Order: sequence, then structure tokens, then C-alpha cells
Amino acid sequence: MRLTRTSDVWWRNAVIYCLDVETYQDSDGDGHGDFRGLIQRIDHLHRLGVTCVWLMPYYPSPDRDDGYDITDFYCVDARLGSHGDFVEFVRTARDRGLRVIADLVVNHTSDQHPWFQSARSTPDSPYRDWYVWADEPPADGPQGIAFPDQETSVWTYDEVAGQYYLHRFYRFQPDLNVANPRVRDEIARTIGFWLQLGLSGFRVDAVPFLLETTGQDDAGQLPDPHDYLADLRAFLGRRSGEGVLLGEVNLTYPETMTFFGAERDELTMCFDFIGMQRMYLSLARGNAEPLAEALRDRPDPPKDAHWATFVRNHDELTLDKLTDTQRQEIFEAFGPDPDMQLYGRGLRRRLPTMLGGDRDRIRMVYSLLFSLPGTPVLFYGEEIGMGEDLRADGRLAVRTPMQWSPGPGGGFSTAEESELPGPIPEGEYGPEHVNVAAQERDPESMLSWMRLLIESYRACPELAWGRYQVLDAGEAAVLAHRCDTEGGTVVAVHNFGVDPTSAALKLTGLDDSYVLRDVLVNGSKRITKDGSVTLKLKRYGCRWLRVERDQR
Repeated sequence: MRLTRTSDVWWRNAVIYCLDVETYQDSDGDGHGDFRGLIQRIDHLHRLGVTCVWLMPYYPSPDRDDGYDITDFYCVDARLGSHGDFVEFVRTARDRGLRVIADLVVNHTSDQHPWFQSARSTPDSPYRDWYVWADEPPADGPQGIAFPDQETSVWTYDEVAGQYYLHRFYRFQPDLNVANPRVRDEIARTIGFWLQLGLSGFRVDAVPFLLETTGQDDAGQLPDPHDYLADLRAFLGRRSGEGVLLGEVNLTYPETMTFFGAERDELTMCFDFIGMQRMYLSLARGNAEPLAEALRDRPDPPKDAHWATFVRNHDELTLDKLTDTQRQEIFEAFGPDPDMQLYGRGLRRRLPTMLGGDRDRIRMVYSLLFSLPGTPVLFYGEEIGMGEDLRADGRLAVRTPMQWSPGPGGGFSTAEESELPGPIPEGEYGPEHVNVAAQERDPESMLSWMRLLIESYRACPELAWGRYQVLDAGEAAVLAHRCDTEGGTVVAVHNFGVDPTSAALKLTGLDDSYVLRDVLVNGSKRITKDGSVTLKLKRYGCRWLRVERDQR
């Protein structure tokens, strides 16, 4: 791990924390979180140990899709603050050693965006071809409905325009025409603008949809969509040497690999959706093999690229890459009530409620997250074990206000609950029982465990930089893997089973001159002459062990 190889790829061993400004901290009592409130809470993120904040959309919006329906890519929603507040937040984050990235949502706009309002007004509008129009929905056009509970087609007829327009998501989110070079130039200008204000990159929303031009009349203007993605990455690199593109690409491993780029760099990181879904299948079965199989199958990304790992994100917990039978197993285990499910493909729940509040099991899952090869990504509230609120619509069930302290508003806001962006959970997962203030003082809390995991992850560069290998543990419930670098080796074992067990490992290249030293707790285990070692695990137990020379 020479300095020349690691100093400019900060994202390789980053800890990314996703939050919504609107639901994080309200500074003025109007019911909406804002950048000034976020600045007040920056030290929480610093103490937690995260190194990068990912902001969900903070742009002006009618807010029909929680901010993903944007009316101006260059502004800050007035409810959340101003450009000055944004810059002050980025500067304050930098002072604490945190970088900031933001959602890049350029597959579509709001139908209230001035571009679309102009485009629909007349065929001669300069913005008409910024969107995708058709006299009749083409038979060879894009297929698949993202939100089958709300939409019946990806085409909607506009009475003013006298044509159908394409929308891969909701009908109030018309798709931009990325085949139009003027649209591509505008996307680049958007990136350049926010980089100039201090961002270190972007999480790119719905990448496959952004690049798809199937059935469009002018698709030939973009011969290879991946050339465009490579051009975008090159533009980012010219404007910011540290800039990253973190892509939402929910496809199979072979399909996802194309988005890293072959001849030219494209996305810096891609989320490992396959590994995440297989992890939940392993949890449902109490058997590590589904996840182990995914890790064995997962291709190595290019040299200067990486996978991003996560337990859940801000959307539904999608299970769409599993078979119907496998998906049903997870539904029955973690979301048997139809109200807990969404779109027939996912769950609108957070991990603690899915696992019935089982402390050992929850801690094991997050230990797994930080030990797996890839850049770990957290969703706000995971560090304290927040639950969802099923009273909220759809995906909003997991986007409730951050819980800082007991009492009305959970420390998020002094406004009445009716004025908040979402309900405050009640019962055992409400702020009376789950909040930052109480856990700050509790060494056995979820917050303390998360801080330990992050500190340990940052102290084990092998996990981020090493060559990983799934090991035979001799026990179906146990996932064991090792990560090797030129300077060290770390072994991690996780018990997916409810019963205590043991893992019998064979560590090639090691002998009785080495010991395994526990990372998360005090302890050690000697390796035998032939490289064998047996490790005991509690119910849902987890251990990280560093290989060290025996000092006897």
C-alpha cells in the first residue's frame, strides 16, 4: 500500500453516510430540516467516524417524489437554505475531514421544470427535443414500469403538446433526452457548478435508465451510451482530481461491470445490489452460502474502481434479482404483512424491526458490512438502530426524521408533528427509546458498536485494499473470508445461525509462527503448524482477527 497508490483514492476506504437534509435537523422550527441544522449536527458525524456525507436531493422541487422531481438543478430549495448555507456546510464538513457528495438526478426533471413547461408549449420550443416525445408509444421503446402501483405505462399523453412523453418513473417526471448533445452539455455544467461549490462527487441516480435510448428517433446521436459516461467521468476528473461517481446500477454482476468501463474509466464505484440481496437470503435461511456464493462470483472491479456495500438504502429494500421463491422466503421472514412490502419486489422496513430487535443479530450484520470487501455506505439512523414508520407512504416509511433525543419531535424539530416531513415513529422504536443522546452515554449501545466498527475498519486497511478470499468454514451457518495485502492479513468470521458454533479454517501460507489477534475484543488464537485454526462463535457471533507473528 505505497502512498503513491493510495493517497488520491480516498473513496477506497471511506465510510459514506447518506442523509436527507429535510429530515436531519430543523434549525428554525418550521418543520423542515435545513443546512444550518445539519451544520449543528456535523460533530455527530465526525465522532461517528464517517468520512463522506452523501446528500439526497436538496434542489427546488414540488416534492411529489421526496425531492427527486427537480425544478432547478442549480439552486437550493428555499426551505432548506441558500447557496451560502450550502457552502458553509461543505466548508464545515471539510474542517472535520469529511467530504461531501450529492445525488445527481439527471435522468428526468419535474414536469414543473421551466424546460418541460417550454417544451410542451410548442413544437418550436428550444427545449422540445430536450425530452422524448412520440405520436404513439413505440413498440420498440423502453419497457418496464418502475412503480407498478402508481403507473400503467412509461408513456403519458400531454394535451398541450399533443404527443406522448417518456417517463421511466412517475408521470410527473418526464425523462430528459440524453441523446441530445445540448442535454449532455447541461448535465456537465451542472456537475461543474456543484464541484465549484465544494462537492467531491456525485451518487448518480438510475444510471441504466439515464443511458438508455431504445426506441428514440435520435438515438443514433449517441452511438454508444458508455462513451458518454466515460466522457462525463473525464470531465469530472478535469474539474476535480478527487471527484467520484457512485453509480446506482441494479443489474447482474456481468452487466454492472460494463458501467465501470473497459477501455476508459466510467463509474468510480457501483453499489453491490447482488451481494446485498443474497445477504438477506442468508439471514432468512440462517445459512451463509447464498452470500458466500455471491462473493465468490463477484468480479474484481478495475484497478481504480470499487464496489460499494450497504445493508439498506433510502429506497425500498429491493429483492428483484432473486427468484420468486427466494424473495418469498425473505418476505415471510422479515415482512410477512403486505403493508411491509412494496412494488412486489421489496420491503419498506429497516433492519432492527426486520430482525425483531435481536441485538446480537443486528450487531453481526453491521460487523459484516464493515468487514466485506468494498466501501461501506450507511443510511442515516442506522447508527442508533432506528425503525421505520409504516404510517408513511411507500418508501417514506424509512425516511422519517432523525431521532436525536426523547420528547416531542425527537430533537429534530420544535414544530408540531403535522408540520414535519414525516411522522415520528412511536413505541419501542420511537425517540423515547431510540435516540442519539441516550446512546452517547451507553458503552453497550448501537451507536458505540458502530463507532467501534468504523474505528476498527479504518485501522484495518486490508479490508479495503486487500485481495479477498471466501474460506471454507466447515459450517453452513458461518461466512469466513480473509483479506491480504503486502503488509498484512485480516480474517473475518460471522455466524448467521441462532446457535453457537465453531469455524474450522485452513489458512494457506501460515503456520504456527503466527497467531490470530482479535480486533473487536481482546483475545487471540494460535494457528497450528499446518495452518489450521478453530474459532468459536456465539449465536450470531462475529470476529475480526489480524494475523501477527507469535512473540513466544
